[in-house]
Amino acid sequence: MAAIATARKSRLHNALEGLALTAVLQSFPTFATAAMLLKLFGNHDLSGDPGVAIFVAIASLAHAMIAVTLGPNFPSVFKTVYEPKFFEAQLSLSDKITAWRTHPVASLQLVTIVLLLSVMAVVTASVG
Repeated sequence: MAAIATARKSRLHNALEGLALTAVLQSFPTFATAAMLLKLFGNHDLSGDPGVAIFVAIASLAHAMIAVTLGPNFPSVFKTVYEPKFFEAQLSLSDKITAWRTHPVASLQLVTIVLLLSVMAVVTASVG
């Protein structure tokens, strides 16, 4: 059944999956961390502003689009942002995520992001 579903996946559908995975798993944590650091260091313009969420979403999407566009042509420059497994048409969405998570670099990135966000959340909550 999974083989039939992946055989029908169009090129556009596969490209959108890859772009979405790049934006959500690699770009979003970077910009969310940047916004939280700005808040943590006293930028009061971010307090309760919905523009922060819009900025993070648009910046993540733009970052992912640049990485997806230039990543295949310059793999040495975009090695930490562009993941070729996200664009393999024969893999399902969950298989793409699983293949990415099993790389040691991705695992290190995930652990770093979780620890950094956890520390910043505790500090932000305790500061006010």
